[in-house]
Order: sequence, then structure tokens, then C-alpha cells
Amino acid sequence: MNRRSAFIAAACVFVASMPAFVFSQAQKPASTAPTTTAPAAPAKFIPPIKGQGTVDFMQSKPQRVKGEIVTKFRLKNTSKGAIALLSVDELWYNTKRELASNGTYKHRAHLQPGEIIEFEIKSPEKPDLYSNNLVFKHANGTIDAKRVTKLQ
Repeated sequence: MNRRSAFIAAACVFVASMPAFVFSQAQKPASTAPTTTAPAAPAKFIPPIKGQGTVDFMQSKPQRVKGEIVTKFRLKNTSKGAIALLSVDELWYNTKRELASNGTYKHRAHLQPGEIIEFEIKSPEKPDLYSNNLVFKHANGTIDAKRVTKLQ
């Protein structure tokens, strides 16, 4: 019997204290519009392409800097999917048309559609370098690269 009366007494105290708690919260003045912004939507995963991808690129004139040839690039992914592990090789040939020097750039992250990156390739300088060639490839195939004068 004591348990039942103790439970009823505790329930009465709880019910009696609820209106005070509710009214104490209701007396606060209304605040203005919330100042927090909505969180950004999470980025959607775009699967990497398989086979041939396409890119547009701009290339600066190669410059000789401290025993190296430095070529700067701006590149834009024009494919419909992401490009995984983009690799750009710059091969330099001498006057005898033999491979004389080379440099490589590797983009480790996925290159999303429409994304533009800037990078430079450094190759060791040799005295009789004549011409260069660029080789574009990615983890799942080849790249069709198109040289442009301006990236949109």
C-alpha cells in the first residue's frame, strides 16, 4: 500500500510542477527570423569515366628556370563524368629526334566535369632540346586533349 501512495504522491507533485515549467518557457519574447543558413547540400558522387575522356587545355610557353624547363598548364574536364588519376607526360626530343628529357604531372583526386585545374610540369634541361610532345591519360583509358586559346 505504501508504494501505491508514494507513486500517487509523486505523480501529483509532477503534475503540479508542469504548469510552472510550461508557463516559464512561454514568457520568453519571440525572437526574430533565424540567422543560421541551411547547411550546404552534400556533393553528389559522379562516377569516373571508362574509356576515352575529353579535356581542353591552355599551355604557356616553356621557360628555362635553374636547369629545368617549366611549362604551365590550365586544364578543364569537358567529359560527362569524372576523370580518375589524370596523368600528363611532357616528352622532349633533341635535334636527332631522340627522347632527351621528360616530366610528369599526376592529379590524384577525381577531376569533376567542368572543373578547371592549374599545374606545371618541370623537366630537366638539356642543351639540344628541339620539340616536345604531350601525352594525356587516366586510370581507365585515354584522353582526347584539345588545345584552346581560352577556357570558358
